[in-house]
Amino acid sequence: MADADGMVQSGSLSPGIFCVAPFAAETTASLICRIASRYGMEAKVLRSCWQWRNYPPGHDGGGARADAEVLLNAAGRQVLAGLCGVKEDVLARALPSWGQEDSKLSAGKDGVPAAAWRTGGAVAGPVAFGCRLCTARRTGTAVRVVRYAPRWKRVCVRHGRWLLDADADQPLEHLDIRGVPEVAAAQRRWTGVARRAARTGAEPERVFALAHAVVARWWEQALHWEREAIWPQRLHQVAGGNAGTDLERWRIVGRDAVVFPEVVAVADALLDPVMAELVWRDSGAGQPRPLPADGAFCRRLGEQVGRGWLGPLAATDYGGPLTSWMGAVIRIRRGAGGPPGYDNDPWWLRQEHQPVTMAGHLRVLSKERSAPGSGTTWRSAVPAEQRALITSLVNDAEEQLTQLRGAQYGKTADAAQQLLGNLGHAATLIEQAVRETAAGALTAGMALEDLARWARLPADVLAEALADHHNEQQANGR
Repeated sequence: MADADGMVQSGSLSPGIFCVAPFAAETTASLICRIASRYGMEAKVLRSCWQWRNYPPGHDGGGARADAEVLLNAAGRQVLAGLCGVKEDVLARALPSWGQEDSKLSAGKDGVPAAAWRTGGAVAGPVAFGCRLCTARRTGTAVRVVRYAPRWKRVCVRHGRWLLDADADQPLEHLDIRGVPEVAAAQRRWTGVARRAARTGAEPERVFALAHAVVARWWEQALHWEREAIWPQRLHQVAGGNAGTDLERWRIVGRDAVVFPEVVAVADALLDPVMAELVWRDSGAGQPRPLPADGAFCRRLGEQVGRGWLGPLAATDYGGPLTSWMGAVIRIRRGAGGPPGYDNDPWWLRQEHQPVTMAGHLRVLSKERSAPGSGTTWRSAVPAEQRALITSLVNDAEEQLTQLRGAQYGKTADAAQQLLGNLGHAATLIEQAVRETAAGALTAGMALEDLARWARLPADVLAEALADHHNEQQANGR
């Protein structure tokens, strides 16, 4: 059983020099490292107690992964229990990987302690670093602890720390959030939101995942939100006062901590029946119509995350997880959901809407920075703000075309109006995306003639369009 700090009480100890009790939800690999530290030896020396069936997972650039996990066979579990001086039933309650085996562990003679390496995310979910100050408070030593922890349990309230994912190839274990108390407040608020989700029959994990996807999408778009002031202030705080020295990396490392209050607020809002009713009214209720840019739902949602100006931006972000949620709510109200499935499940998060993890973002950033020369890769040559704008334009155009499915029915005037309206809007968005893409490539050093050929435009026409684009940017202060 875990106490307030997540430490599992050892109970009656088996014979041994030291007792090294596991933390609740600790990885087995982390416990082995702490046992080795307690006995004053290297972890690899202690690991010789088991026969290993494979090699430990590592990062692409070399180096061991902090989220590495260990699976043990029955004999291997007995060895671990003896080494740490804790009964097996206590270890079974504390270690999520305890008792999990695979085919690699069945090889060899019976009774041989065997072990196999895995990554924690493939065993029991997201893995994060523990708070070293909490560890020192309980064990007397500020050693590293790695634990399974969902993103709504990443705040160490006692020490004002956001505990980072352990699967990324970066040196930080935590962010200092003492200057942003709203992050810890959001973790306390999530407890009530999770209970509310359970009462409505929704799984809290899925509600959080959808809200996180919605806000993570906003985070990418916020680079060109001129009125956004909250997130930059928070990011500078968690970066030690100034993220400007390495802004792109800090935007990756700090994202989940910085946006956490908005994630909880969005989750709470999406569970509110009043908000679902606003979506229904915005859709025309019994008289279907396209969702308006000034809809009451998105306006109220913006207010609930402290951004009264956000409504139109959220409403016109077609093709994202928020509009998918809205569409499911509308289909359910209209009774047009069909058989059970993602189409009429508001909490279904499509794979393409799942946010890229910190580890994934950092891998891309590392590859970009290791590529020599400007323009070697698109992401290193084109600013993140411009890339985000291109993505938004393409997604909006895709949504306009998606709405035309089944449009060629009914009265001729109605069908023609919808077809031409949506096609015209999509064409305008695509034209803007072409100009942004060409402008970014031209700035990166690509030849105008090549760009014109790829865009299937005369070179003089593209040059004129880029000149107009440049003039518009200057007029808008970009």
